[in-house]
Amino acid sequence: MSAEERWRRLAALTPARIALGRAGAGLPTREVLRFGLAHAQARDAVHAPLDVAAVRAGIAGLGLATLAAASAAPDRATYLRRPDLGRRLDEASAAALAREAGGPVDLALVVADGLSARAVHEGAVPLLAALVPAARASGWSLAPVTVAVQARVALGDAVGAALRARAVAVLIGERPGLSSPDSLGIYLTFAPRPGRTDAERNCLSNVREAGLKPDLAAFKLHWLIAQALTRQLTGVALKDESDAVLEGPAPRPALGAAPGPG
Repeated sequence: MSAEERWRRLAALTPARIALGRAGAGLPTREVLRFGLAHAQARDAVHAPLDVAAVRAGIAGLGLATLAAASAAPDRATYLRRPDLGRRLDEASAAALAREAGGPVDLALVVADGLSARAVHEGAVPLLAALVPAARASGWSLAPVTVAVQARVALGDAVGAALRARAVAVLIGERPGLSSPDSLGIYLTFAPRPGRTDAERNCLSNVREAGLKPDLAAFKLHWLIAQALTRQLTGVALKDESDAVLEGPAPRPALGAAPGPG
């Protein structure tokens, strides 16, 4: 096998930019153009606004109530310069969520624009469609889904605390890469409250059709939520061992069948 053929085989296995070829001392024009397109798609993902109405309509189609919220960052430019403001609710949202809070619930779900509205537009509803039936089958009580704009991950702590949730799962657009402008991240935190650290969360990353597919991400998230509610913790003390449930000759369990405590 020639070196060229070996490189072609490797390139077929990864979206990474390898085996691009040469044109003199530079890259071929097609590769320069592909790179420019990928860079533009990443920039668009960061700056494009979240279509809140469409996202809420999609979630409502799953039979879920929704709430709207915003962080303390008043616009996109401020959001990008001031991550701290994206971690706090603005006053109006904090008051509205407090009014909506009822009795304690097991789980609050937050759908947030983060750094890629595209990821939310494409991935949030499919993931919820796989997760929510399993959550209901497990008997968990759910708060209305909060759709948040100009949001960082830690905004979920304030939302979860306001809605009196035992745990909060934040579905948020991840920082785009040059091959993944549509990547959704999921962050799970037990006993959410402002001041929680990233070490107290569990993360599922690269949720998209070309990465961790929504149905498998929902399976893993369901497993983690079940463990979090049982063990009363998340973060570095809770390891994702859901793959062990999928191994072996037995068929893959239904999402609604929560494993016992590990």
